[in-house]
Amino acid sequence: MESRLLNGVQVYAPATRQELINYALNNHSLLVAVNAEKVLHATDQTRDIINRNLGYPDGIGAVMGLKKKGLDQVIKIPGCELWLDIIRTQMKDKRFYLIGAKDEVIEETVLKLRSEFPGINIVNYRNGYLKQGERELLLADIVQKKPDVVFVAMGSPRQELLMEEMSNCHSALYQGLGGSFDLYTGRVERAPDWWLNNGLEWLYRLVKEPWRAARQIHLVRYLWQLALGKL
Repeated sequence: MESRLLNGVQVYAPATRQELINYALNNHSLLVAVNAEKVLHATDQTRDIINRNLGYPDGIGAVMGLKKKGLDQVIKIPGCELWLDIIRTQMKDKRFYLIGAKDEVIEETVLKLRSEFPGINIVNYRNGYLKQGERELLLADIVQKKPDVVFVAMGSPRQELLMEEMSNCHSALYQGLGGSFDLYTGRVERAPDWWLNNGLEWLYRLVKEPWRAARQIHLVRYLWQLALGKL
């Protein structure tokens, strides 16, 4: 699977979602979603985290950047869809572990998953708020339960740093999910299909949440720097 550097951030360019899933499973990868904002505002810490692992194009900005760098076959792979694709294609023989969100959200997430995917093997789950001493208990539980796939919904870079700790104790596919559990349970609304299919999810969110305007200005800045070849 080919990759390119965008502002020093290594982003891989899978031709299909299944290619990414197979690669991540075979290599026990830690999947990190990359979008325009992460590229534009990359720090030494966040850049190193992504480059140590497997950054994939979660947003249209990352896709455009990879195409600008000569990779024409790249597709956008939203992380909030990818984790469900992993479950859908791997649930028959894989063990899953979920971490993140508040108690009520993770509980509802697990209930919905068990309803939508009968027979799914969720070996354990917990909220994303680790109190003193719970980090060590979590690491020990990961080692004991031996999941094949671990989903962590805590926001970046906290989720990536925790996933790296866990991966040092137990090899598996790890994916950071940000707010995907809230999205899955309907607490957060996602853009309708038309907006998604036309790469305009960012615009829909801006219309629904005008306070995002300050953040979206950075997307314009990103596209301008990309056009000038500065990324």
